[in-house]
Amino acid sequence: MGVLVCTGAIMSCTFGMAPSVLDALPDTGVVCPTPAATIMDFAPIVNIPPFGMCFSEANPEVIAATAAALGVLTPMPCVPVTVAPWIPGAPTVLLGGQPALDDLSTCICAWGGLIAIEDPGQFQTTVE
Repeated sequence: MGVLVCTGAIMSCTFGMAPSVLDALPDTGVVCPTPAATIMDFAPIVNIPPFGMCFSEANPEVIAATAAALGVLTPMPCVPVTVAPWIPGAPTVLLGGQPALDDLSTCICAWGGLIAIEDPGQFQTTVE
């Protein structure tokens, strides 16, 4: 299991041109120091904001813009289309009845992008 993820975690998408910041809903009641995320925090825009511009050739907006540019790949604004929870999560750690989200989990965008956690939004510190 990796490090548990909180609001403020930095994410990247394989077809996005900029990082994005996870926004976990505070419904679990667990903070670390911000609300802890579960695998169910996958809603587009609500939990997973856009990644700048998208250059996936499966994205209809990119297809249309590329066709208009006579075949020159033309990125368009990202609008994530995530339709399934993060996988695999941390199945042995339940928050509000759902598996916690760890930094080893990924989420799939319908346009083919793999969304991954780059920075979990919290760090373990040791006291000496």
